[in-house]
Amino acid sequence: MENKLPLFIVTGASGSGKTYVVQELRRIMPDSDVFDPDNIVEFIGHDWEKMRNIWLRVARNIAQSGRMTIICGSMMPWDIEKCVDFPYFKHVYYINLHCNEETREKRLLERNWSEEMIQDHKNFAKALLDIADKNFNPPMTTIDTTDTDVTLVASQIKE
Repeated sequence: MENKLPLFIVTGASGSGKTYVVQELRRIMPDSDVFDPDNIVEFIGHDWEKMRNIWLRVARNIAQSGRMTIICGSMMPWDIEKCVDFPYFKHVYYINLHCNEETREKRLLERNWSEEMIQDHKNFAKALLDIADKNFNPPMTTIDTTDTDVTLVASQIKE
């Protein structure tokens, strides 16, 4: 019999702090498995559909052992709902990490991103805020990472 547990996705535009919070989440939530989906991009390329399906399959298998999974990556409900393993979760909850535009720009410039790519992610961040109450059930919680210490961000996610 399938063990249906919830799945938690910490999403947000690039530069919001998803990768930054992974280690701290692992430290404070040892009974959950925490993943950064970007870790497999070098092996599968930028096939985002394939990546989402791989991570949901991993999370489904982990749920069979009674453990919950937190995936820290830019994943949206309309994409996750298309995944083969979506029905095996009790519910999928989303948390949005967000920072102000200046902080996002600074973080992405440090990664040598182009102005166009940075603007795309500023726009995506705004769109996430706009749809947080409309397209998510329950409404998607947003955590501001602009000046917030990683331990506090991780604690807010844990709550």
